Amino acid sequence: MEKTTHFVGQSLAFLDAVEQAGRAAELIRPVLVIGERGTGKELIAERIHRLSPRWDGPLITMNCAALPETLIEAELFGHEAGAFTGATRARAGRFEEADGGTLFLDELGTLSMAAQERLLRAVEYGEVTRIGSSRPLNVDVRIVAATNEHLPAAVEAGRFRADLLDRLSFEVITLPPLRGREGDAEVLAEHFGRRMATEMRWPGWPGFSARAMAELVAYGWPGNVRELRNVVERAVYRWQDPAHPIDAIQLDPFASPWQPAPMPSSLPRPDDSARTAIAPAPAPNGDMREDQLSIALDDITDFRAAVDVHEATILRRALERHRFNQRATAKALGLSYDQLRHCLKKHALL
Repeated sequence: MEKTTHFVGQSLAFLDAVEQAGRAAELIRPVLVIGERGTGKELIAERIHRLSPRWDGPLITMNCAALPETLIEAELFGHEAGAFTGATRARAGRFEEADGGTLFLDELGTLSMAAQERLLRAVEYGEVTRIGSSRPLNVDVRIVAATNEHLPAAVEAGRFRADLLDRLSFEVITLPPLRGREGDAEVLAEHFGRRMATEMRWPGWPGFSARAMAELVAYGWPGNVRELRNVVERAVYRWQDPAHPIDAIQLDPFASPWQPAPMPSSLPRPDDSARTAIAPAPAPNGDMREDQLSIALDDITDFRAAVDVHEATILRRALERHRFNQRATAKALGLSYDQLRHCLKKHALL
């Protein structure tokens, strides 16, 4: 997490969220930060900590999705020597490390049900027990958690505890995606561009051409601020004429005429034979025909792979059509939000 609480933006939706975080900082209560990837959830968590009465205490961060399920509880609550294979010495968990300060739990929705149960006890009673120990330890920790999931839906699906959600949602701050922050794409592009120009030791900042800025503003930014920063910094790095405005933007660094085809090798290429073909069914608005896959039935040797290609194409085009708004995409495809998320994860589209 960047060690700064400096925010860049001028849209009312964004400023309201920042102000809400400032108000929440004053009370030592749990806060849940909701937002898509790249919207700045980590920075909001740091702002809450720095503006709170615990500003001089520890701020400990744990990404719940970065560890295998078997190690999450040991990381959170610590363990004694010999508690499991490889535990050669006792180790304090993140709760103990955050005692007197703030514990930021990122990707909260990925916690197992067992870890959620132990987390609930720690939040309710201020007690944690190391794995391999029977002696509870008292801790004074404020929880700030973040997720890009819709946790009420996860509760309905049986993947998240309702009582834990109740305990952690004293205040819920929802960060707007960049596409919902009117005017902020230009402000952020200038900010990141100037900073990169300084790093490149340019004599000044030439800015972006009108065409390049229009391209930045028009894009949907599924990766939000993080993606915009990468695109802007790459544009500055590749521009060879610091005396003139930057006029080249590459939104997709993987775009190349030599990019390998995404179709699995087990699927043959269609030929000119007059055979029945599989084509995606049209979307509800009837504009999916551009995506037809001419996969000849007689050539298919792997049915599941063919279906996967078909499904991934529909999902990708639907996302693009709805500017990567997952809720709008789910509605257009007749899916629930959770069903769409499951499909996107299946095809590595998240």
